[in-house]
Amino acid sequence: MSTGHPPDLRPLELPRPRSFRYEERARVGVITLSRPDRFNALTFEVYRELTDLFMVVERRSHDPEGARALVLQGEGRAFCSGGDVDDIITRLFERDTEGLLRFTRMTGELIHAMRRCKLPIVASVKRVAAGAGAVMALASDLRVMGQGSFFSFLFPQVGLSGADMGASWLLPRVVGLGNASEILLLGDRVPADRCLQIGLANRVVVDDPDRDAVDRAAFELAARVAAGPHFANRMTKTMLQQELEMGFTDAIEAEAQAQTLCMQHPDFQEADRARQDKRAPRWR
Repeated sequence: MSTGHPPDLRPLELPRPRSFRYEERARVGVITLSRPDRFNALTFEVYRELTDLFMVVERRSHDPEGARALVLQGEGRAFCSGGDVDDIITRLFERDTEGLLRFTRMTGELIHAMRRCKLPIVASVKRVAAGAGAVMALASDLRVMGQGSFFSFLFPQVGLSGADMGASWLLPRVVGLGNASEILLLGDRVPADRCLQIGLANRVVVDDPDRDAVDRAAFELAARVAAGPHFANRMTKTMLQQELEMGFTDAIEAEAQAQTLCMQHPDFQEADRARQDKRAPRWR
């Protein structure tokens, strides 16, 4: 059973992307899509740099000073409106079959990198998460939404399959097959209250005029995760992902092995000492 990449003892610098912002605060890495005038629409460069970032922060998480959780948010009033019409959609008509396949594989690599990253990811969904933006929020581990926000898996509305970037694999596992079929076949907006009802949202918060409340709530949730036992949290995300492809018997055995590893980690003993001393644990 794999538990992630082996530690790399060489120091890793913080990523310095050009197409969005990344910073770390209180052990939380904050990724901010920064094209507010375009509702944070994605470009080819954003796709590539996001994929690289998730791989680097995963490796850096072995550093004692590295991030322990991530927030994915958008600058301004929106989360992400999907692929940019001018930078991506229009240019796709110039590509042949092989060129289109290179693009669709590249977009899938981003989602794959998010799911392979062992740091829990919290998406801060303000106003709109559409197209590829909806899939990115879906690929996150937790989703916080504002009351006026919505998901839109709009692929069928533009003549494309709802099976895009892993959406038809991920969505049924989050909201069930019936809800996923409706969402991906119709492409209708899914408002925040409906998202909360079917499990697509973990929290719905009251919007303020600048929608900072959503980002704050997402950061606070990520900070709670980051303050927890890092090794155990990495293991939890690993197992949640791996067991999606296992039978029940294999899953039981895999969890037995995973928990055995956690029981040998110093955090397990620290939790017991903290209980006896009546204090908060000091996680490794």
